[in-house]
Amino acid sequence: MSRSNIRITILTLVIVAATAATLLAMGRVPICKCGTVKLWHGVVASSENSQHLTDWYTFSHIIHGLVFFAVLSLLRSKLTVGVRFLIALVIECGWEITENTNAIIERYRAVTISLDYYGDSVINSTADIAAMILGFWLAAKLPVRYSVALAIALELFSMWMIRDGLVLNVLMLLWPLDAVREWQAGI
Repeated sequence: MSRSNIRITILTLVIVAATAATLLAMGRVPICKCGTVKLWHGVVASSENSQHLTDWYTFSHIIHGLVFFAVLSLLRSKLTVGVRFLIALVIECGWEITENTNAIIERYRAVTISLDYYGDSVINSTADIAAMILGFWLAAKLPVRYSVALAIALELFSMWMIRDGLVLNVLMLLWPLDAVREWQAGI
C-alpha cells in the first residue's frame, strides 16, 4: 500500500469515527433500541427502519457514491482520485449528521410517509457511509455506462420494491407532492 493510500485510509477512519462520535453526541442511539443488530432489515414502515446495518435505503447511499464520483470527476485534472474520495466522504458524513438533526427528522415525518422515522442509529449511519464508499469505488472501477446503468437499476428497483428511492426522497424532502405521497402510501 502506498504512503498516499495509507494517509487516505487513516483520514477515512478518522472522519467516519468523528461522524459516529458526533451522532452519539447528538443523542442518536448506537444500535437499534430493540437491542439487536441485523445485517438486513427490509420493513420500511417500522420503528426498526434505518436502525440496522442495511435496509432499502442502503441502495440510495450506493447511488450517492456513484454520483459523487461522477460529479467530482469534473475536477480530475486538478485533484487526485484520493482527494476526490475524501471530498465525497466528507459530503456523505455531513449528510448523515444533517439527516439526523431534529429539524430534518421532523421534516421527513411531516412531508413523507415515514411517520415512524426517528433518525438513524449510529451503526446504520456508519453502514450508509460504507455503502457510499462502495458506490464510489464501483464508479472508479466500472466503465461510465455501467455506473449509470447501476444507478438507474438501483433507483428503479427501490421504487418498485418500496415506492421510494433517492430521487423521491429528495423530491419529497424539498418539494413534497401529495400525489407522490399518496402513491407511496399505496392509495
